[in-house]
Amino acid sequence: MTVNVLVLGAGGRIARWAVDMLGREDVELTLLTREQTRLPDVPPGARVVEGGVRDPEVLGQALQGQDVVYANLAGDLDEQARAIVAAMGAASVRRLVFVTALGIYDEVPGAFGRWNTQTIGTGTLRTYRAAADTITTSGLDYTILRPAWLSDKDEIDYEVTTRGEPFRGTTVSRKSVAALAVDIIKDPSRWVGADVGVNKPGTEGDRPVFD
Repeated sequence: MTVNVLVLGAGGRIARWAVDMLGREDVELTLLTREQTRLPDVPPGARVVEGGVRDPEVLGQALQGQDVVYANLAGDLDEQARAIVAAMGAASVRRLVFVTALGIYDEVPGAFGRWNTQTIGTGTLRTYRAAADTITTSGLDYTILRPAWLSDKDEIDYEVTTRGEPFRGTTVSRKSVAALAVDIIKDPSRWVGADVGVNKPGTEGDRPVFD
């Protein structure tokens, strides 16, 4: 059965990998982006909608008929999460895959955890934590992904940790995060209600390890 998928933040660097992968699957794609020029390659048949998630009219129209929403956003993620939850509720769309960041639960141990908090900043981590809290209390069928520091390496190599477990590793490729998101989109019953960290095995260290 064809799955209808809405990608929010489709011009982002992880999302571009995901859009490329989804373009080869049995899905109907709708891509929401602030500027269509940020989409270097649009799969055949995909619909492109220009606008932001905090525009209720644009988001509401983009959500019509969707089965799964994949959100890969940045910035005021707390406000965007609230807008997404409200619009999905109004459109009766339940499945959401939402990307945040490592460290929002103070789950990154040791020297790397201290470096991560200092580098990202407590204000940004609080904003991303607030977004995750909005998603987890929304009543939606959600999966939250918390990737490690991101590389542009052309590889799929990752492992996951669940919420409550110490985060492992320091880095992961954007392509790996996209692959996990696409696997969930292809089988929306996977990882429902889960909040998972994503890292490349063997990248432990006091600072990000880009091998």
